[in-house]
Order: sequence, then C-alpha cells, then structure tokens
Amino acid sequence: MTDSNPLTADLQRLRDAQARDPMPTWAQRAKRLRTLETLLREQREAFAAAIHADFGQRPAEETDLLEIFPSLSAIRHALGHGRRWMKPRRRLADLLFLPARTELRPQPRGVVGIIVPWNYPLYLAVGPLVDALAAGNRVMLKMSEFTPRFSALFAEQVARYFQPDEVLVVTGDAVVAQAFAALPFDHLLFTGSTAVGHHVMRAAAANLTPVTLELGGKSPAIIGPGARFEHAVERIVFGKLVNAGQTCIAPDYVLLPRARVAEFIDLAGKAMARMYPRLGQNTQYASIVSDRQYQRLAALRDGALAAGVLRV
Repeated sequence: MTDSNPLTADLQRLRDAQARDPMPTWAQRAKRLRTLETLLREQREAFAAAIHADFGQRPAEETDLLEIFPSLSAIRHALGHGRRWMKPRRRLADLLFLPARTELRPQPRGVVGIIVPWNYPLYLAVGPLVDALAAGNRVMLKMSEFTPRFSALFAEQVARYFQPDEVLVVTGDAVVAQAFAALPFDHLLFTGSTAVGHHVMRAAAANLTPVTLELGGKSPAIIGPGARFEHAVERIVFGKLVNAGQTCIAPDYVLLPRARVAEFIDLAGKAMARMYPRLGQNTQYASIVSDRQYQRLAALRDGALAAGVLRV
C-alpha cells in the first residue's frame, strides 16, 4: 500500500542518514552545533526583521533578549557539557545479576520531530533543535503558519547551512501540521495549546511515537508577606507585558495578601507607565501577532468588564 503522507520521503531521507551513522561522535555533534551558532549570528538581523514583520511590530532588541541570546546560550551550554552527557554512567546491578556490571549508555533517538509555535518562533525552534543535535539526532521541524515570513526565512537559511539529511524544515498550514504529526518519528516534541496537543498526541499514538508536550496553562504569581513588594510588582508587570503578553508562562493572575491589593494595583499602573509611557504609539512594544489572537483577547476583555471587574 502506498503511503499518502507527502512528508514521508523527507522523513525517510533523514532516517536513512541516521541508519548510516547511528552514533555520531562528539566532534560531529559539536560541528553541527557550531554551524547552528554561525547561522544565528550571521542571520540575526534578518531573523529579527522577519519576526518584526510577522508580528506587525516587535523591536529587534526584544527579539535579541528573548530569542537570539537564549538560543546562543543554549548552544554554548551544549558545547560545554555535551561530551560529558555522552559518557556511560555506572549503575548498581541487582543482586540477582551479580557479578554483572551495569551501565547507562546514552544513545540518540534517531529522527526527532519538532512542532514550533508562533509566539517565540526562533527560540522554540532552536532550543529543542540544540538538544536534539547534541544528543546525536537528525531533526525535522514544522514551523508555524502564523509567522510565515520568519518560517520561510528560517527554512531557507537552514537549507543553506545544513545538509537536508541533517536538519530539515517544513512550512505550511494546519493540513501540513497534521501530516507532520502523523509521521513515525523516533520522538516528537510539540509546544502549543492543550487543544492542539490532544490532536498531536492522538496522531503520534498511532505510531507509538514517544511525545514531549509543552502545553498552555495558567501561571500564577505569588507575593508572600515578606517579599520585596515593589520589586515583585515590577517583575510581574514586566513578565506580563514582554512580547505583549504572548508568553506561555506570562503571569495570568496574582495571589497576594488581601490588604495589599490596592497597593498592588497602584504600583502595577506606575510600573507600566515607567516601562511604556505611551503604550499605544510605542514602537518598542510588540503587537498582537494576528487578528484572530486580537479578537480572542478583546473577547476576554469585554467578558471581564461585563462581569464587573475593576478597570485600571
């Protein structure tokens, strides 16, 4: 029976290459990591410009802070520790198996699939990619259709810097994403919403593909009685406003002593005014990535106001 998945041939190319060299040396892995580092350094400005265009507005400084620098740091960390990660580690043998010797030997999974979200399209592609390459895997990435300019540029540049049987980038809409999730990877990583995570895990289950899911949820911030209150408020406001709040772990609500609620509201308003004096016209503040997301947020705001929440 013919496989109707249009991405099967791409996966097979990576799988064949992994079969020819299933245990890459540390020198090979380090070379791929340094290639990725070179790509990021040389294309840094182009990537920031593409992300800016996709969001409608996102300052290059914010992309540097949130995506470029953490990606480079992850690469340097892997280069500094990867050789040690590869080493076998002794484990105690069960009494029944003595005098046997037991070792834990790290091995590559094979071909790893990564489904990338739109809110941090560079870091959430490169971060998992670094881990997969350091572990000796071949990698196939599906970029988000909601950041089309960056996704296309990233695919183009990866194809320039890497061999197609080392790292392969796929772009396209939700239909392509469904086909991607249905591939029999050796491991699949998805970052995104819980709703889509259900579909991804269902598709992966058909192949018994091991899955890592990083899904959305609610992120509380807690201010205890002994906290440096003003400092805590300022950090919470920064965490909520950075990238226009489009962050998986942005604070969703705050738990604090009831007697300090009014003080929190006052300090939060002042902190916001200091960070972004003219929020609506501020070119240093990111935009909401799409009209769909804007309408979703507007509906949440309208519902909250209708319920009688305090507007500040």
